[in-house]
Parts: sequence; C-alpha cells; structure tokens
Amino acid sequence: MSDNVYALLASGFPSDRASPCFLIGERTISYGALETGAARLAALLIRRGVNPGDRVAVQAPKSPESVMLYLAVLMAGAVYLPLNTAYTAHEVRYFLDDAEPALFVADAVPLAREAEALAPLAAPVERAADDLAAIVYTSGTTGRSKGAMINHRNMAANAVALHRAWGFRPGDVLLHALPIFHIHGLFVALHTALLNGSPMLWHAKFDADAVLADLPRATVMMGVPTFYTRLLEHPGLGRAQAEPMRLFVCGSAPLLESTFEAFAARTGHRILERYGMSEAGIITSNPLDGERIAGSVGYPLPGVEVRTDRAGGIEIRGESVFSGYWRMPEKTREEFTSDGFFKTGDVGRQDPDGRLWISGRAKDLIISGGFNVYPKEIELVLDVLPGVTESAVIAVPHPDFGEAVVAVIAGRGEESAVIDAARERLAGFKAPKRVFFVDDLPRNAMGKVQKAVLRAEYAGVFDPVAMHGAQGPESPRR
Repeated sequence: MSDNVYALLASGFPSDRASPCFLIGERTISYGALETGAARLAALLIRRGVNPGDRVAVQAPKSPESVMLYLAVLMAGAVYLPLNTAYTAHEVRYFLDDAEPALFVADAVPLAREAEALAPLAAPVERAADDLAAIVYTSGTTGRSKGAMINHRNMAANAVALHRAWGFRPGDVLLHALPIFHIHGLFVALHTALLNGSPMLWHAKFDADAVLADLPRATVMMGVPTFYTRLLEHPGLGRAQAEPMRLFVCGSAPLLESTFEAFAARTGHRILERYGMSEAGIITSNPLDGERIAGSVGYPLPGVEVRTDRAGGIEIRGESVFSGYWRMPEKTREEFTSDGFFKTGDVGRQDPDGRLWISGRAKDLIISGGFNVYPKEIELVLDVLPGVTESAVIAVPHPDFGEAVVAVIAGRGEESAVIDAARERLAGFKAPKRVFFVDDLPRNAMGKVQKAVLRAEYAGVFDPVAMHGAQGPESPRR
C-alpha cells in the first residue's frame, strides 16, 4: 500500500464530490473539481518530465489552482518546494540553485488551463513513508537558508494529530486567510480542512472587513497574532459576529496576553495558541477542552516528545519531526542529539504536567507578522552598503506585527536609503522598519556585539508615543 500523503488527504474528501471545497465570494469550487484538477495537473507534470523525487518550486499567487498544483505534485510523487511570493529574484535564485528543481512555477492558473486537455492521473504514484514530500526553506543564523526535508510520514502524522486535537467534525467550515507558501496555511490549515472534507471560505489575503463579514459563515479560523490585533481594531467585531465560531487558533508568532484577554472580552472566545516550526509542523497546542493559558503554548501533541536541556533549550522527537536539512549532512548532525531529539533553538520551561512555556529563541530569530526573519541574512546585505562599518539587526516589540526588524549601524548614512537598499535584495518583511546610526556597537569582553543591550535600548521605538510623536531614541554613542 502506498504511503503517499495525498491518499490520506483524499480519504477525507466528502463522498459527494459536488460538495463545496472553496467558497470565494459568490463562486464555489467543488471537491470533485479540486480532485480532477489536481489529477490533470499531475498528468501534466509527468508529461513534462517530472519524475518521482524531483523538486517542483512554486512561487505563485494564492488560488484554488495553486492548491490543485500542490496536490498534483504529491500525486506525481514529486517534492513540493513552496516559496514566499515576496521573495526577490535574488533570493529565489539561491533556492533554485540549491534545490535544482525540475520545474519552477510562477503562476498555477495557466498551468491548470493547459492541463484541462489531459486525462486525469488515475491514481497517486506510490511513495514510501520515508520518501520526501516537501522541502521547506528556513533561514539560518549564518545567512544561508536551510531546506527542511519533510517526508510523507511527517505530513501524515501531523495532519491526523491536529485533526483529532482540534476536534474537527462534520459541518465545520474553515476561514482560510493565511498564505499557502508557509506551513501554517499549507500544512496546518489546508491539511486539516481537506482531511475533514470541509468547505473553506477562501481569502487571497487577510482583510479585516472581508474576514469579519465571513465570520458568521465559519466555525474555525487560523491566524497569526496580527490577524487578531487587526480584528480588535475593527469596530464591527463583537459577540454576534463570532457566535457561530467554535475555534480560533493562533500561531507562527507569540500572542500577547493583552491580545488574548481583549479578544476574549470582545468575542467570548479564548484563542487557542499553539507552537510549531517548519521542521516539525505543530509540536504543542493548548487544549481544545480545558484551560487555555495566555503565554503558554500548551501540551505536546500525541506522538511528539518534548523536553528541555539544562539551559532550557527545547528539544523534540516524533513522527512529525523532519528527516534533516537538504544537502547539509553536517548541519543535520549538529542539530540532532545522539538519542534523536531535534534541537529547536527555542528556550523555555515545562510544567510537571508537560505544559510548555517559551521564553525566548536561542538563535536570534525574529518573528514579524508571523514570518521568520534571521538577522544574519539582513546584516550580510547591510554590511556591504556605502558608509556601513558593521550592522546589528534586532527584534523590538511592535503593537501590530508582534516583533519588528530594526537595524543599528556603526557608520553613517540615510535611514530611507538603507531601507530601500534592503528592499531591493530582500523580501519586504525582512527589511528594517527603522534604522539607527551609531559610532560603535556595544561589545562584551570577547568582542561580541551585545544585542541584548541594543534590544533594551530600542525597545520603545514602536510604542504609541514613539510612533505618533518622537521618531525614537537617539543613541548616546553618536
């Protein structure tokens, strides 16, 4: 029997394939159309010479056709490589050189139209559980992105665990406003909906007005903290709009306790926060039935082991944990313990009953608006700019994005010019939102830049007074 994860997802499709899958305004696309479209695209991929194990890189706008293409890649036995639509050509070149895909797709719609003339692939290509299903690139502290290799077992284990943990049931309708180049929208939201045969209220992007209008038609919504802060800013949010909902899920970035409490007061719903990463899908979750505590990411999912080392480093093991980094055997060995636990790089603590609390990130990761940003990648771009001696990129609290990217530069220059230069080489969410120039960066006795000092010094840059009054602190080292 094949372990192709497509077969698992398709087993959840409703028996009546005329049932709605995508609800886009007045437009409805059925599960039958999804299934046939995916099978025709799979046939097209094979016709184009895509073999089992080949990589297919996709940097395409969010659309039902993009979902069909994703499923088609799985059906064909190939390896899906999602790329953020905000990546620049410079960034994409690295991924293409590293992964060497057989095909790169910038728009799934023309491909789907081409596939309409073909007979659908009769059955998914057989795959073993250990065969690769996807490669998800995560930035590294050295500036070189790493491709997390996700196999069919990893995907299947996480999808089944989440479907059960979050109590998916007949009649559920998912409000989907997340991007699908990220595991949150692709492997978490999409997989649970497909496995449940649920309709999805499909939004190309998050828009507070549109999402609020669709809430009465939904039962489940998944989002990043920014979604919830923007809904709270909307005067139309209240208990009436949220009454049909049974579950709001939040992840990809820390949820502030103030947001958690404010949302509960306005809607009567306590947001379910969870913890995940590209290398493992979802790791822990607050309980569906039970106490959801602000600041905690809950308990390990069934099949996942979580522990902390002496320094508080969080380590995980289980069937959903990835198999290693693409073409980086040494890095893979470094990141796993001798007994098979993956070192997440996050720091936290566990209560005696297993509840997990995350206190920080050992690898300097910045999570801004739900997207991962690694300082070193940005510093490598900034350090070659005219007038820059050295840069230090840090995270500071931001009321909308959770964290924002700030660059502190030893040297001279213009803030707007530095930001513009960064945007030419990097996706917009990676570019600094503020830049400060100093004479020297603070260092410890070993000569290492003290980023903790910088984070404390610039922590108030985006508070309401700084954002609507002063332009932020001037460094005393000018």
